[in-house]
Amino acid sequence: MDFNEKKLIQRIRRDLADSNDEEFELELEDHNLDAAAGRAVDIESEEYRNSRKLYFRELFRLQAELVKLQDWVVKTGQKIVILFEGRDAAGKGGTIKRITQRLNPRVCRVAALPAPNAREQTQWYFQRYVAHLPGAGEMVLFDRSWYNRAGVERVMGFCSDEQYEEFFRSVPEFEKMLLRSGIKLVKYWFSISDEEQQIRFLGRIHDPLKQWKLSPMDMESRRRWEEYTKAKEVMFERTHTPESPWWVVQADDKKKARLNCIHHLLSQFDYHEVVHPPIMLPPRERNDDYVRLPVPNEILVPEIY
Repeated sequence: MDFNEKKLIQRIRRDLADSNDEEFELELEDHNLDAAAGRAVDIESEEYRNSRKLYFRELFRLQAELVKLQDWVVKTGQKIVILFEGRDAAGKGGTIKRITQRLNPRVCRVAALPAPNAREQTQWYFQRYVAHLPGAGEMVLFDRSWYNRAGVERVMGFCSDEQYEEFFRSVPEFEKMLLRSGIKLVKYWFSISDEEQQIRFLGRIHDPLKQWKLSPMDMESRRRWEEYTKAKEVMFERTHTPESPWWVVQADDKKKARLNCIHHLLSQFDYHEVVHPPIMLPPRERNDDYVRLPVPNEILVPEIY
């Protein structure tokens, strides 16, 4: 191997390392959140360093498996829907980030719908969710879903008793229709304790980068903890079916929750690695009459860093 080849390999390795830095940045956010909440983490301890190594080793391994799953979904034309439900600050968003981090957004996309507008409130309840369902070769992750009606809408009084009961009559049939159409449906509930939600809310209050995550609705949900618990229990009782079961992720430990959820998600599919033909980078065509024009200084972004 000559000097130029060694330099090229070193450059490729640096680029691969840079691609992993996003996860380190996300972990730093978690560390800052813990510190803001007054929950000290000794980052110098051997126990912390070992757990961190294990976490990243497993996360990157599982993300590599997610890429294999993605290739299989595209190759076989699978249609997959994954629902993420749970209390505010339960860690749904962080897990979704880790699942989608290495995947093609054209294959794996996230649906995070806002509150329904005036027109949507007059539609069939499931209508706005149907528009986001996958076609062949697609995965859709719902960051909250039609189960809003069983949770926030029930607790906050945004639906009537009749609408609430109609939801429970309709949702089992709706999900059976999805399954019959060839969609694979996986439903996750992220479960955190009263104390852990309190700590995470305090962390967000004291972290300027996370304050945007706290809405008046979040504050009210904190006050109505017990009402949300009762609503969740009714939801499980009436929508946990053999065809479409709920899976509960213990989420007080964010890192363990992410790894456990991804591991379980992978176990739900009998996927296999898709063999791709070798990729060869073609030589670039070079023409003697080609001259690259200089970029005008006035449109260059200043190199502050």
